[in-house]
Amino acid sequence: MKPIISIQNLTKTYATGVHALKPINLEIHAGEIFALLGPNGAGKTTLISIICGVVNPSGGVVKVDGNDIIRDYRASRTKIGLVPQELATDTFETVWATVQFSRGLFGKPDNPAHLEKVLRDLSLWEKKDAKIQTLSGGMKRRVMIAKALSHEPKILFLDEPTAGVDVTLRREMWAMVRTLREAGVTIILTTHYIEEAEEMADRIGVISKGELILVEEKSALMTKLGKKQLTLQLQSPLDAIPESLAPYKLELADKGQALVYTFDTQATETGIAALLKRLNELGIDFKDLQTRQSSLEDIFVSLVSNPS
Repeated sequence: MKPIISIQNLTKTYATGVHALKPINLEIHAGEIFALLGPNGAGKTTLISIICGVVNPSGGVVKVDGNDIIRDYRASRTKIGLVPQELATDTFETVWATVQFSRGLFGKPDNPAHLEKVLRDLSLWEKKDAKIQTLSGGMKRRVMIAKALSHEPKILFLDEPTAGVDVTLRREMWAMVRTLREAGVTIILTTHYIEEAEEMADRIGVISKGELILVEEKSALMTKLGKKQLTLQLQSPLDAIPESLAPYKLELADKGQALVYTFDTQATETGIAALLKRLNELGIDFKDLQTRQSSLEDIFVSLVSNPS
C-alpha cells in the first residue's frame, strides 16, 4: 500500500544560512494519526509548511497521494487541509461566508449540506451568521478547522490546534479528530501538549534541530523506551547513598527521605528483589513504596536531551 505522504531527502536552508531541516525521510500512512513532537525551533512548522506548499524546499521530493508538491501543486494542495498555528480569519465576515469562500478557493462546487455538517460537528452551527470578530479565541480556532475541512481534504494538518484553548474545548477537538480519522482522513498533528499525542496518536515522530530523530508506533515506543521507577519512602533519612549500593544507580529524593530506583520493564531481571535484600542487610528500612511508569513526556525529554 502506497503512503499518502512520501518524503525523501527533504531539506530546507534559509537565506540567512540557517539549516531548518536536515535530510528528512518519512512516510505517513492513509488513515493514521501521526503526531510530530519537538521543541520550539525544531523544524515542525517548516516541515508542515513545505508539505502544504507554503514554503519552498531547498532539496528533496515530497509526494501527496502520489502527486509531487512542486510539479503537481494544485492536485497535491487540494488533498490537504491546513490549520495553522496563528489565528488568521476574515474578521468582518460571518462564519458561514468565510467557510463557503474557503471551499470555493479550491474550485469545489457549492455543497451546503457538507458545510452544515462541518459546522455542526465543530459546535459552530448556532454561530453560522455571527461575524468572526465577535467570537472567542476558542471559537475562532474552530472556524480555522472548519475552513480547512470545507473542501473535503483527505489529509488534515493541525499545527498546535489546541494552543490557548480551554480543557473542555481541547477534549472536544480530540473527539472530532478521532471522528475524522474514522471517516478516513489522515491527521498530522504538531503539539506542545505531549498528553495530546499520548492520547491520540498512532505513531509519533520526534524532530530536534531540524533532524527527525525517531519515528515509532506509540505503543512500541512506550514499551521500548519506557522505564519504571520504584520509589522507597524511608523510615529514616539518608545523608548519602552507601557505596555498596552504587551498582543500583539509586537517587536520593525528598531531602533524603526517599530512594528512587529506575529499572527496565523489558529486562529479564529488574533487580528489585536483590535491591530489597541488600537494603535489609544494610538495615535501611522503608515504610512505603510506589512504582511509576515513564510517560511519553519523560521519553520525549530524554530523546531531545540525548538524541544519540
